Amino acid sequence: MKSLCLTFFASVLLLVSCADQYMVNGTSSVQALEGKTLYLKVFRDDDMHTIDSARVVHGRFRFSGVMDSTIMANVFLDSASVMPLVLEDGRVEMKIGEIIQSATGTPLNDSLSRFIQRKMQIDAQMAELPHRESEMIMDGMDHELVKSRLVQEARELTEQSDRLITRFIISNYNNVLGPGIFMILTNGLEYPILNPQIDEILSDAPPYFLNNPYVKEYIKAAEANMKKIHEY
Repeated sequence: MKSLCLTFFASVLLLVSCADQYMVNGTSSVQALEGKTLYLKVFRDDDMHTIDSARVVHGRFRFSGVMDSTIMANVFLDSASVMPLVLEDGRVEMKIGEIIQSATGTPLNDSLSRFIQRKMQIDAQMAELPHRESEMIMDGMDHELVKSRLVQEARELTEQSDRLITRFIISNYNNVLGPGIFMILTNGLEYPILNPQIDEILSDAPPYFLNNPYVKEYIKAAEANMKKIHEY
């Protein structure tokens, strides 16, 4: 009996050791998060499901567990997404601040963090435009000239943001980042559609990307919506 028990526990340990293990050590400098519970969620069966939770205590929190394969996840506060990250084998250091959010320490998370920082830089430039408009008008510049110049800058920043997202998804077609960022991009739309940016992303996408459950469902819904639009 003792030998049988030892064999059983050895088998369990072997199964655990073969699974990918993730550990996320987080720090937060956002005072509003102190004492709050953060939820680690993944997309499964057409919805986001909680796989772990952690309370922020003295600006620190931790997620850990095992998974069958590398997956994209999101950290949530209640129903609001705080930031995405990748659950892959290794230790991830997550930082949540008012200006900077990052998850680093593993290859895909390092790549995702560089993308997020660049996206936030563009967003910050966009958010600065109204302040710049006020300053330029107070300096005596013609209002119509100011408006024309800043509209052009806004257009260029929007194009930069779109290119950044499109190129990042395309360069990560064959790993979880591609479908994951595609999900974030399309969740910002009012309803599933096929616009020039999405057409470019899908045009040369490989089977790994196109067979992702979320991507497949999005394409199906978008094509149905486009058909209705053309009919009307």
